[in-house]
Amino acid sequence: MKSLRIATRQSPLAMWQAEHVASALEAAHPGLACELLPMRTQGDKLLDVPLAKVGGKGLFVKELENALLDGRADIAVHSMKDVPVALPAGLHLPVIMRRADPRDALVSAAASSLSTLPSGARVGTSSLRRQCQIRAARPDLQISDLRGGVDTRLAKLDDGQFDAILLACAGLDRLARAERIGERIDCTVLLPAIGQGAMGIECRIDDSITAQLIDVLGDEPTRYCVSAERALNARLDGGCQVPIAGYAIIDNDQLFLRALVASVDGRRVIRHEARAALAQFEALGVQVAEKLLASGAGEILKEVYASAGG
Repeated sequence: MKSLRIATRQSPLAMWQAEHVASALEAAHPGLACELLPMRTQGDKLLDVPLAKVGGKGLFVKELENALLDGRADIAVHSMKDVPVALPAGLHLPVIMRRADPRDALVSAAASSLSTLPSGARVGTSSLRRQCQIRAARPDLQISDLRGGVDTRLAKLDDGQFDAILLACAGLDRLARAERIGERIDCTVLLPAIGQGAMGIECRIDDSITAQLIDVLGDEPTRYCVSAERALNARLDGGCQVPIAGYAIIDNDQLFLRALVASVDGRRVIRHEARAALAQFEALGVQVAEKLLASGAGEILKEVYASAGG
């Protein structure tokens, strides 16, 4: 019997994702036994500091990757929006699974949609990407940082600390909390994070046996889309906690990528979109990033990094 050790964060959502992968692999390969190795990452420990202040690159994956590199784990399961564009030497992401709902969710007892939130409503989110777009759409709202797992954030909302919070639809769906979603906010209003809704599986480059085992879970359309988004992010040198958004879809056998960079106050929002053949996913991401930079995105990102102290 072949065994597979899966490194995962120990949050309920991360555990759900790892268990989902384990079940799918065991179903695809009779006789395979998967073992979960839950871990706490830096991002899980630093709950009293806005993520942008502590640097977004690798906060939720480094410990998992170390377990791969030192042989404690065979694969690591990630939310793709948490994975930096540059991977450690010796590791790769051979599998990106089929994307779930990429949209952001408004959860609120005060309103059923972003547009109907009362003026001055307190909205919680730790994401600079969400903050800047919400401020652009609704400058009359009060935005505050909100950290913690899904249930922790919902509890703070229920305790009255916020009038509304923003979470990823995919996470709420996976944790059977979909009934809490007031609005699945359209991507034209709130453009998703790079890779949002998709899960990736990382392993050692020299472990071809494991790569063959997990290959069954890969989804090519999602890989094209997420790879285009990640190429955009790489050209912008963006971390996971910067006001960059990018979302690609396949439309008429072409990749269609929309992206934006915005100032945190929402007063400057630079957008660009383009299409390309599927095989040109990397070139498409770079092209859109170059257009954003030519329109002033670089200056905005410099200001964000300076204010974050990095």
